[in-house]
Amino acid sequence: MIELLPATTHRRERWKNGGGWTREILRFPADGAWDWRISVAEVGCDGPFSPFPGCEREIVLISGQGMELHFADGEMHRLVPPHGRLRFSGERPLTALLVDGPTVDFNLMWKRDAIDAQLLHRPIVGSMLFFGEPDVTWVLYVLAGQVRTPAGVLEVGDAARIAIPPGERRVIEGGGEVLLAKLQPANPAAQG
Repeated sequence: MIELLPATTHRRERWKNGGGWTREILRFPADGAWDWRISVAEVGCDGPFSPFPGCEREIVLISGQGMELHFADGEMHRLVPPHGRLRFSGERPLTALLVDGPTVDFNLMWKRDAIDAQLLHRPIVGSMLFFGEPDVTWVLYVLAGQVRTPAGVLEVGDAARIAIPPGERRVIEGGGEVLLAKLQPANPAAQG
């Protein structure tokens, strides 16, 4: 199954502090408290990040000149173009300082006790093959170029949810760059 998630359908909400906007791409489950959530943030000014206790986060700079992430414990990380990224715990207090104007950032958040997540940045030149795995959901986000799927064409800023039954496979094609989030239930044996 491939579900297209065009940019025009991503719900856009103003931040409570007025410093930016979030466009939610997808969350699971769709209603109530989520186990994972994918969104794009439009950051308009310096300010603190909202805390997400019990969650892991990974952000990727999509556009803009970048930002400095200042953690309360003194650590600093700079996201730089073209696609600087950082994975960190949602509990860690931090403040973002914009380098030179607004940024747009891809955000993947997941509850660490419920979900195992990987975020991959890949070029797509020609075909890309996905094999079905039990309980695995892929979310594809187009950074550059165009992607053709059996369900339709994706442009920059569009996304798709891909869930393939075990033993089956799906092919997508195109040219450009994508982010691929691989999401699956956490392995309780691996916890702790």
